Amino acid sequence: MSIRIFSFLGFFKSRLSRQIALWVFASILVIEAIILVPSYFRREDELLMQLEQVSRATVDSLIFLLKQDMSDRNVLQAKIKNLTKDSTVILGLSIYQADDGLIYTVGEPPEISLEELKNDGIVRKHNLDGQRYDIAWSERHLGGDYILIVRHDASLIQPELYAFIGRIAILVIIISAFVTSVTMLFLGGTVIAPILRLRDDLIAAGDALSKDRDKPDFYSFSVKRDDELGEVMLAFNQMFCRVYDEIAQRKKAEKILRAEQEKSERLLLNILPEMIADRLKKGDSNIADGFAEVTILFADIVGFTEISSHTSPQELVELLNKIFSAFDRLSDRYGLEKIKTIGDNYMVAGGLPMPCTNHAESIAEMALEMQQEIMKLSGECDKPLKIRIGINTGPVVAGVIGTKKFIYDLWGDAVNTASRMESQGISGKIQVSDSTYQLLCDRYLLEKRGTINVKGKGDMTTYLLIGRKY
Repeated sequence: MSIRIFSFLGFFKSRLSRQIALWVFASILVIEAIILVPSYFRREDELLMQLEQVSRATVDSLIFLLKQDMSDRNVLQAKIKNLTKDSTVILGLSIYQADDGLIYTVGEPPEISLEELKNDGIVRKHNLDGQRYDIAWSERHLGGDYILIVRHDASLIQPELYAFIGRIAILVIIISAFVTSVTMLFLGGTVIAPILRLRDDLIAAGDALSKDRDKPDFYSFSVKRDDELGEVMLAFNQMFCRVYDEIAQRKKAEKILRAEQEKSERLLLNILPEMIADRLKKGDSNIADGFAEVTILFADIVGFTEISSHTSPQELVELLNKIFSAFDRLSDRYGLEKIKTIGDNYMVAGGLPMPCTNHAESIAEMALEMQQEIMKLSGECDKPLKIRIGINTGPVVAGVIGTKKFIYDLWGDAVNTASRMESQGISGKIQVSDSTYQLLCDRYLLEKRGTINVKGKGDMTTYLLIGRKY
């Protein structure tokens, strides 16, 4: 029982419940008030009629007396006084003769005037304070020449009216409270409680959708109603399932798209430096930057043409892939930028696209390890692999040109000189130009090769990189 009471009282926690209860209660009060107004006047008339009944015998005696032939006014007055002295409700009276005016008055004079009796047989008047009640009978009603006006004591009527209003008001409040409670009990079970549960379902739905949770066990999923609220719940269920499925599909599509984007990003970064790729994605169409000093390395596999003549295409590609993959790992290790491969030729540069001060040392370290990698791979594949490396340092222009199959490339005399250092180098050796020598001589062992005639450059002093000093 107590659980039901607490459940019922819980309905009033809802703002909608309180509003409904207030409107129901107020509506009943207004209706009862509208009904009470005529009831009040009807009860007042009843009490006044009761007052008339109390004084009826005395009034009838007075009327009978006035209808007799009473020429002696003293006798008439004595009889009137004798009739009214024992009355508990008559406080006074006035008797008029139709042609002669007032002939006798006793007690409190009534407030009804002769003017008010001109067209009526009987006139009743309840004064404003409710304490007095006057009744007048005209000569036409009495059937003689006299007019009788009697004043009654109505002081007990107003308290009775107040008591009547009090009883009605208490009854109205009890009825209003009962009807409101019954209404709330009915609405609470059929409307308010389901609405509150539906509100909880909406909150749970929002959490499930925003936090990517599994479908909650909604109350509205388990309810079957053949009314408007049932239609709302059905619409909510359909909407949630549709939104949940669409979000799931969208997330699945986003996951696939993200994977494809990451794949595309990796492919793009395998072709271009990250900084250059970002600039292309931002819409830069003409990328060209000048660098005052970079170090370029060219490497060529010696005798590769002869090796390829004795090797199947598939084995040849696998061999090149092993060699260049090893070189790629070295370029990543030393923070260098691989530019391209052309056949069996490998090109890498240091000092771009982010300028740095140790580009020559990084290239030198990679060149020395490239020799080690070639020696190791030669033993693994049982082929006479040797590498020829050329290095040069100088200014270049780097950028991306074209709209299809573009690459990050270098241009300038420093690039051509580096290529000549490789092509006119010695098998198994690392040949560097004088500009690179000046940057490496303090930390590396370099052997002067002498002066050679470089195509397109004339005589140049070159050096062979042997190893590290420490």
